[in-house]
Amino acid sequence: MKAVLSKAVGGPETLVLEELPDPVAGPGQVLLDVKACGVNYPDVLIIEDKYQFRPERPFAPGGEVSGVIAAVGDGVTKFKVGDRVLASTGHGGMAEKLALDENRCTAIPDSMPFDEAAAFILTYGTSYYALKDRGHLKAGETLLVLGAAGGVGLAAVELGKAAGARVIAAASSQEKIDLAIAHGADAGVIYPRGPFDKDGQKALANLIKDACGPNGWDVAYDAVGGDYSEATIRASGWNGRFLVIGFPSGIPKIPLNLTLLKSCDIVGVFWGASVARDPKGHAQNVQELMDLYAAGKIRPHVSERFPLARAGEAIAHLASRKAMGKVVVTND
Repeated sequence: MKAVLSKAVGGPETLVLEELPDPVAGPGQVLLDVKACGVNYPDVLIIEDKYQFRPERPFAPGGEVSGVIAAVGDGVTKFKVGDRVLASTGHGGMAEKLALDENRCTAIPDSMPFDEAAAFILTYGTSYYALKDRGHLKAGETLLVLGAAGGVGLAAVELGKAAGARVIAAASSQEKIDLAIAHGADAGVIYPRGPFDKDGQKALANLIKDACGPNGWDVAYDAVGGDYSEATIRASGWNGRFLVIGFPSGIPKIPLNLTLLKSCDIVGVFWGASVARDPKGHAQNVQELMDLYAAGKIRPHVSERFPLARAGEAIAHLASRKAMGKVVVTND
């Protein structure tokens, strides 16, 4: 089989396409013919040794896949050869075949295309866990989504709307705002490029306040970080919940007096660890997400597709912050 490998620390240009022996399904595992692999921001970090987990090299990036089960190992009870599934893998997905534990797989309907399936679990899983379990978003509340046209951001927009919230999309261009509105956002705010000085942060906070209204936001979903975070907290409503998702603009330093003045919470969202710690809760969330997909309330927006040989380009495109929705690597 072919696989895209990280053999040295570095950016997407360091990845190499190599031929490897086919993996074998061990006990409790399935062997997957990978049809598509979603590209996510952790793929940018993991090949540079900047992610929470550092796999032993060589390894293939790619944390979510879809495909068809080609073989099953001893003790497998949930799946059979020929089943269509999606899976959360952590890494290893940018390959033609992958052996993984059956518990990492979820059956998908025949109506779900493989590219959408590969763009589903990480973004919607993260955003659903964030809004439901960490943010406790309620119908009628105001949800602000930063990075609203990215993979997790667009998922948060759709899920917030499905939950009955008023959704305000924040992004860096009108094109991105238009995409978020097409996916359910009620309004949008275009933020300027950072970094910001104190006056710039206050100006951005005022932009957000104007978009959210006099009562501010109830839940903020921050998939951007950097100087945007402080400005966002300045626009919080009373008892707001600020969800920490990621840091493509850098890790922020928040003056904690703001949390006192707003009586707001800063809430960490580490979906990957929550899956391991609460598998039953994760299984319930996945079922609810599949129900929302079947009802037509959520659907991944796949904006670009790259063949496996160009997986490095796919990661670089995502890192450029120009991508809207999801980028997917395919094995056609």
